[in-house]
Order: sequence, then C-alpha cells, then structure tokens
Amino acid sequence: MSAANLAIADAHLHFFSYNYFRMLTAQRGVSASPENVASTLRMLQWELPDESPRAFAARWVAELDRHHVAQAALLASLPGDEPSVAEAIAAYPHRFFGYFFLNPMMDNATEVLRRAFDSGLRGLCLLPAMHRFSLREARVEAAVRVASETPGAVVFVHCGLLAVGVRGKLGLSSRFDMSYSNPIDLHALALLYPQVPFVIPHFGAGFLREALMVAHLCPNVYFDTSSHNGWTRFLEGNVSLEDVFRKALDVAGPQRLLFGSNSGGFPAGWDRTVLESQLQVMDTLGLAETDRADILGGNLRRILGKGQALGSGATPI
Repeated sequence: MSAANLAIADAHLHFFSYNYFRMLTAQRGVSASPENVASTLRMLQWELPDESPRAFAARWVAELDRHHVAQAALLASLPGDEPSVAEAIAAYPHRFFGYFFLNPMMDNATEVLRRAFDSGLRGLCLLPAMHRFSLREARVEAAVRVASETPGAVVFVHCGLLAVGVRGKLGLSSRFDMSYSNPIDLHALALLYPQVPFVIPHFGAGFLREALMVAHLCPNVYFDTSSHNGWTRFLEGNVSLEDVFRKALDVAGPQRLLFGSNSGGFPAGWDRTVLESQLQVMDTLGLAETDRADILGGNLRRILGKGQALGSGATPI
C-alpha cells in the first residue's frame, strides 16, 4: 500500500509559530521586536513564519497536502504558545489536533491547563528533564487528573535523551536533567489513571528497555515513532530501527504505535524521509495493511476520539 493511499495522521509536528520565535528572542536577552525576531530566524537559517497562526496553519495544510498527509498533531513547543495552536486548530479542526507543553510545577499550572483544554487542545506534553521535575510529584498527578477528566485528552511524556537544537544555535542554556528522564517513573502514574493514554515519543529516546517494560505492564502506554531515532547508537550492539519496531510490536502491538515525523519549521517543511524509512521497516517486517493503517493514523484518531480521517488534500470544513 503506497503512502498516497493511507490516511496518515502525524502524531508529532512542531508548530513553530511567530510567537514561539518571539519568546525565543526574549530568552536571548533582547527585546522581541520584529527586527530581533527576524535576526533569530537568520541565526537559525529558517524562514520567518506568518505572524498570523491561521495563515501559518494554512501553509502547513498546503505542505501536508503535498505529502498526502491527512492530519497532524501540532505541538505548541514552548509553554505560553498554546493560543497559537488553538487558533490553528480552530481554523482547520479536521486537519489538526492540538498539543501543548506545560511545566506542572508552575503555581498557575492547573489554570493554564484548564484554559488550554477549554480552547480545544487535547495533548498535555510533559518534559521532566527540561523543567526538572519528577513524575512522582503531586503537582504532576494533579495535572494528569485534569487530563483524565477531559474527553479525548492524552498525556505525552518525553523521556530519555533531550536536546533542543535551536537553543544551542542561539547560544541559550539547556539546563536539562536526565535523572528525570527514565520511563520507569511513569509506571505508577499510568497505573493510577488507566483510562488516560500516555504517549512516550521516540520509543523512549534511549531508554527502550525501560519504555518497553512500562508498556508491558500498562496497556494505556503508547509509543510515537517520531524522528530518525538516532538514539539507537547508544544501545548495546548494532540495533537498527527495524529491531526497535520488532521489539515494540512484540510488546505493545500495532495498536499502540503512533507514527510521527518530528517535523518543524520551513524551509525544511514536512520530513518525508521519516515516513519512507518507517514504511520500509514495515515492509521488511511484513506488517499487515490494517496494522500499518493503524500505526500511520488510525491509532492516533482513536485515542483522541476523532473518528475518521479527512481525506488528504481535501478542504477543511
């Protein structure tokens, strides 16, 4: 089955909005003036996005149409940029799902969380290493409790290796703490909220064994397959992406894998090479067409309660 015949839903696409770059520019210690925002983009060698999230969303719709991608989960990639993604999904509700990063240790975290869910976002993204918190913290459990009360909500938990390339290029510090990155820390939380889908991106990004153990014990733990998964070089032996898929399929099955690209800004656009490499792995493993369709979009729509896909290239209603 070719990619053009699949209702692909990308579970991991960063919506690097104009406001996102305003916030990054302010972190450089300069004013977020249009001139300084443009300077930030020049440093990254990226194109300046439209100031309007709706217009930027339209550009992504055209890009996804070009690659026959029906839908995508858009990530607001800095806390505070939730309104940009909310505007994008409001403009194209049948094409996009909304995710957002939250630091649950903030004093107003519950307020921010409820406001994000009220605006239509459904993916709560936690980055324990970036924000330096344990998944065992009471405030983390409180945030997950709110998600559990929100129909169609999922909790995305980044584990393992975490490196944010744009921060390095801009000379910004990345005081991450990998002692908070072990997927094992998710075990108790996933057991406490069995009705909540927990998504671990990049197969645990280096903690494959631990991520598989948690998935074995918790049927509500999913993996997103996003990025080129270069973390495999840290594993013992010559481990390939095919090996990773084989292990994940053996433990979690095809109904708990979510295809993701980890695409970001322009001019790069949507990273088709991720899809092609993963389709090749699925071919090698002899995956049934129904299982392939689930991984490439069906599973994401199911856990978000979004039903059928809008056909690739169609006009949003």
